[in-house]
Amino acid sequence: MKRLFNKETSYRSPLGQVRNLGSSHNGTHHFIAQRLTAIALIPLIFWFVCCLTSMATATHAEAVEWINYPANTVLFSILILVLIHHAHLGLQMVVEDYIHTSVMKALIMVGMKFFMIALTVASVIAIFRTIFVFGG
Repeated sequence: MKRLFNKETSYRSPLGQVRNLGSSHNGTHHFIAQRLTAIALIPLIFWFVCCLTSMATATHAEAVEWINYPANTVLFSILILVLIHHAHLGLQMVVEDYIHTSVMKALIMVGMKFFMIALTVASVIAIFRTIFVFGG
């Protein structure tokens, strides 16, 4: 007969008992961050596509003049930062869901983090190099 107030009684789910894991409160933050970046990307990508279509026949000088305009520089930088962050969140979820080996998962996550940081730095440097070198 099972006692009602046994020290062995647990309020965790059966899956939580098997894995010996509690609630980490991390999934909600990840979910909300991914949804917010997706919502932010809607107007940014719409703006970017409209700009690209209007500049379809632009010369190099016109393209440099476009990126030198402060609003375009800021919006383009925000687009790149939000897009890379959104991609990182999505790839992180894929790795967590489909890579089951702990060591491999850790290596992929670290490599992906370095790649995303390098991509962000290279993109921002390219934008500001265009402004300072070509924009004069």
